[in-house]
Amino acid sequence: MPEIVLIGINHKTAPVEVRECIAFSESDATAALQALHRQPDIREVLLLSTCNRVEVLLVTDNKPGAIERTKDFIAGYNKIDRSRFENSLYIHEGDAAVRHVFKVASSLDSMIIGEPQILGQIKDAYRRAASLKTTGVILNRLLHRTFFVAKRIRTETGIGDRAVSISYAAVELGRKIFGTLEGKTILLVGAGEMAELAVEHLIRSRAGDIYVANRTFENAVALAKKFKGTALNFEEIADCLKFIDIVISSTGSPDFVITRSQVKSVIRIRRNRPIFFIDIAVPRDIDPAVNRLTNSYVYDIDDLQGIIDENMEDRTREAIKGHRIVDEAVINFRQWYDSLAVVPTIVALRNKIESIVEAEISRTLQAGQVSHADRWMLDKMGHSLVNKILHDPTVFLKKDGMAADKSAYIDTVRKLFKLDR
Repeated sequence: MPEIVLIGINHKTAPVEVRECIAFSESDATAALQALHRQPDIREVLLLSTCNRVEVLLVTDNKPGAIERTKDFIAGYNKIDRSRFENSLYIHEGDAAVRHVFKVASSLDSMIIGEPQILGQIKDAYRRAASLKTTGVILNRLLHRTFFVAKRIRTETGIGDRAVSISYAAVELGRKIFGTLEGKTILLVGAGEMAELAVEHLIRSRAGDIYVANRTFENAVALAKKFKGTALNFEEIADCLKFIDIVISSTGSPDFVITRSQVKSVIRIRRNRPIFFIDIAVPRDIDPAVNRLTNSYVYDIDDLQGIIDENMEDRTREAIKGHRIVDEAVINFRQWYDSLAVVPTIVALRNKIESIVEAEISRTLQAGQVSHADRWMLDKMGHSLVNKILHDPTVFLKKDGMAADKSAYIDTVRKLFKLDR
């Protein structure tokens, strides 16, 4: 019976300088996968390579040989010595390998629990393997079950809920403050990655007009254009505070970008309409003294980190439910996998009984003349006899709940009917 083996390295077992030494780029992945599939002892194989992990999932009839060949392949393909990464490898076999695949796809094994990117990366890896025909009956079934389990965990638990990034937490805080961000006017101060992520979340929340201010006006224009917003010069910030609902600031400025005096000067014009400042910069962009002004509220990165920590605790609690779903799925996959061992014996047994029946019918027919109709009736009777004789043994060998003794029963059947002669 072939075995499922997973050999890998990830962010928990090795630093980035080790992981990047054995990573496979998008352009390398196809050639590497084909070369792996040609290795002796490897029947089926899938290769997953991301910034946080490199994993080889395979099916083999010779586990020790396949493991050694995979290690040698990784070293040879990347032109590094095995000693650079071997101590950081983990090797899972059988149920442990299946459980690991389910956990990875469900982001229970990710650096940030609940992150959605890994499932897409596994789907891409599987599409590549399927198109190159490096997967077969076992891995095809395993990966299809993997996607089902990941979807079920995402649906039945809150593992993907709540913000766990600074940019997302900033937007979530704004939503909590206003109840909804729909139609709210937003000012982004800074045009870096944090600001861009915040804009993406804001658009999904149906925010209203978005303004972008940056010291380099060209960068403000680029970000504003990308998201159909309006670019502002830095000097225009103070004036536009008259009509803004939420300010999200993330510059690299060493000094305050928005001061108490700037905000105070627009309070009367705003007619007591509240303005919220979400400061995700270090050092801070917004003067903390703004918080003491009427209808002006400032939240800094420490406030956001508190939200993230609380949300991570929620995700960790939800992950417990995810692990239960994974354990159940592993048991179900094991039952299917064990049934594969029965199939060759059932086929061999059927062939044996059919050959006996056919021989006896032929011997009977040699005794005298038999019409075509009689021959048809005898063949039909023979087929019916085979089905009835094999019904109970087939049901018994296939039934669930006898997994622990299945190999013994299979061995007994093969000996009783001399199927290995």
